[in-house]
Amino acid sequence: MFEELRVPVLVAPMAGGPTTPELVAAVAEAGGSGFLAAGYLSAEALGERIAKTRELTSRPFGVNLFVPGRESDVDLSPYVRRLEEEARHYEAEPGDPRWEDDDYPAKVELVAAQRIPFVSFTFGLPSTTDVARLHEAGSQVIVTVTTPEEAVRAVEAGADALCVQGFEAGAHRGLFVDDPEHPAGGEVYGLLALLRLIGSAVDLPLIAAGGIVHGADVAAVLAAGADAAQLGTAFLRADEAGTQLAHRKALAEGGRVTAITRAFSGRPARGLVNRFLTEHSPYAPSAYPQVHHLTKPVRAAAHAAGDPEGVNLWGGQTYSVAPEGPAVEIVARLKAEAKAAQERVTRRLG
Repeated sequence: MFEELRVPVLVAPMAGGPTTPELVAAVAEAGGSGFLAAGYLSAEALGERIAKTRELTSRPFGVNLFVPGRESDVDLSPYVRRLEEEARHYEAEPGDPRWEDDDYPAKVELVAAQRIPFVSFTFGLPSTTDVARLHEAGSQVIVTVTTPEEAVRAVEAGADALCVQGFEAGAHRGLFVDDPEHPAGGEVYGLLALLRLIGSAVDLPLIAAGGIVHGADVAAVLAAGADAAQLGTAFLRADEAGTQLAHRKALAEGGRVTAITRAFSGRPARGLVNRFLTEHSPYAPSAYPQVHHLTKPVRAAAHAAGDPEGVNLWGGQTYSVAPEGPAVEIVARLKAEAKAAQERVTRRLG
């Protein structure tokens, strides 16, 4: 699927701003590719980003869609009250904790009409009707999976490839169902273990994601059976990324551990530990996207104040050693490091 890439590196679809058309285009021009993030955007806004990316590169790229889940019936009022107190720190008001489908049907139609080469899905499975629609448009369908069981279901749904997400990954876990009784939403697997298990269970091209920030990591997942590596945290400090200032500073400073939390969105996600995460994680319900909409104005106010303690500092476990600079230089560095790792293994094995 990705044989034509000069560098088997893909920019992860980091919703909420970090993955920009400029970033995807820069990595594509450097020999890799990537996925625009459709999450939180209207279909119209996504169309504008697709058009902008095509202005910047003629190379193929993908789009990632969030599959809407069922509306949670959990009582949100206790968490709403907590957020009212939190909002007062920033002279803001909590948002409306509403459920909505992220404009999903319109986005499926858009990517099909635009004949996007690669369409990936997170948080669940697309319907067989949607898979057929995309196949008719010439798109290849990729499903994000976090367990071998999800991988088998994705194959049955007609996926052409799988994005295998290890627990090391930053931001949201792509699990199909968030188990509210489980702190991480469900079973957790390290990336190499998950590649081995899924590679033994299904026969599809695999994209590896989770904690990959160095070329040696890319070499490792290729050796473990992946066809390409998807990197998010590694590009958060790229010049072309839309990462906000407080987030960039926290990543650059290092020193924080990471943890999985529902505090910001109502769905398990890995971020750098700060005051908001520490204070609210024990009380955050499994209710996405209601909690996302509830906390959004508070997070925006904290960003405006430049306060890293009140925002979601998404990042993978290896964030502190991730590079910064122009995306083309990051890709070149990853390629050189991967080649050096390959040579080390060859010398070691004889």
